[in-house]
Amino acid sequence: MEYEEASKSLDDDGRVKRTGTLLTASSHIITAVIGSGVLSLAWAIAQLGWVAGPAVLMAFSFITYFTSTLLADSYRSIHGTRNYTYMDVVRSHLGGVKVQLCGLAQYGNLVGVTVGYTITASISMVAVRKSNCYHKHGHDAKCSTSTYPFMIIFAAIQIILSQIPNFHELSWLSIVAAVMSFAYSSIGLALSVAKVAGGGDVRTTVTGTTVGVDVTGSEKVWRTFQAIGDIAFAYAYSTVLIEIQDTLKSKPAENKVMKKASFIGVTATTIFYMLCGCVGYAAFGNKAPGNFLTGFGFYEPFWLIDFANVCIAIHLIGAYQVFAQPIFGFVEKYSRERWPDSKFIHAEHMPFMGGPHGLNLFRLVWRTAYVVVTAVVAMIFPFFNDFLGLIGAASFYPLTVYFPIEMHIAQAKLPKYSFSWLWLKILSWTCLLVSLIAAAGSIQGLASDVKTYKPFKTQ
Repeated sequence: MEYEEASKSLDDDGRVKRTGTLLTASSHIITAVIGSGVLSLAWAIAQLGWVAGPAVLMAFSFITYFTSTLLADSYRSIHGTRNYTYMDVVRSHLGGVKVQLCGLAQYGNLVGVTVGYTITASISMVAVRKSNCYHKHGHDAKCSTSTYPFMIIFAAIQIILSQIPNFHELSWLSIVAAVMSFAYSSIGLALSVAKVAGGGDVRTTVTGTTVGVDVTGSEKVWRTFQAIGDIAFAYAYSTVLIEIQDTLKSKPAENKVMKKASFIGVTATTIFYMLCGCVGYAAFGNKAPGNFLTGFGFYEPFWLIDFANVCIAIHLIGAYQVFAQPIFGFVEKYSRERWPDSKFIHAEHMPFMGGPHGLNLFRLVWRTAYVVVTAVVAMIFPFFNDFLGLIGAASFYPLTVYFPIEMHIAQAKLPKYSFSWLWLKILSWTCLLVSLIAAAGSIQGLASDVKTYKPFKTQ
């Protein structure tokens, strides 16, 4: 009897039975995709203009969805066994040095995203204080507020949430975060619509910012490159796709459910992105702020802007965990295998947070240290747009395009130089070029920011 009960609570591979559904997977995806990237889209469209801006957005949308279906099909190996992480999938289908390259790209990107979310959440918290200050003292008041205390608050919350042992127990947090992301995106969209309806002296153009009027020739080039990186970041979720898929029940087949979840997630976010980016550009024109809810394109109604920024902070609290959990899992799995007899690593103590898991000292120390380090890095480099662009550029090609395509070619055994092989390779090479261009723009932007920036000073 006990054996039967135990078997019912375990999956076919002896692990804890998965409970994920289309709803939870879609929530995880929306939480991961509609992140801080949406806030920079009005600025990105302003750099590219009415034609190139929406076209680039749609191109990234189609590419992301297409390659996510290829990645979903790679979840199980040819023998039908599960792969629990992105690296496991690459090891199963490609092997060799590509496994290490995948790990470097994936975990480097995840660290970058958690740093980026720490920056963005603190900026939104500061925006609440600034909004109240401007409302009280006027729009020209000097309302300087440091982001550092808010980064510390954000880190403190993450230290507590990081003790949730694994992805399977994060569904509730993702659903809350997904609701928050729709809330602040909708508020930003509504405020942009109201601004457009109210009229005003706003200049938009087919090609975006105008050389000689808004920017210099070199600024136009670099900002265009950076805008492409920002849009790439806005669609970055391939890094956690396999980990999300690994939460799904085995029936119906995980890849079928994941494809539906990816379609729902990417479609919903693309609609929001188009609306927020294009209506935001219509509202602000070529002078669109880098972050359209914290850059104070809007001042009133101040309470609504406050609420939107609180929603951003709550959403990013959840999104941080979606991106941090694969890092936690990777390091802890490696440590358990490396030191199988260590009580510090393996021992579970008293029940934690009312759940089935105990408090593990290694998990407590390592995860706390990770959160602290990401917060310190965020304090040293608090540059919103450039940081987003660089992360997007660095992760888009290897994780969203290269590995899914290469694994599909290997899995489907496509003949070299066949039609399917050629067009997939052309897509891969084109995306590599786009990523290099976007990375160059973001690095140039970061270099410019660093020249005038003094760490740990109130901006």
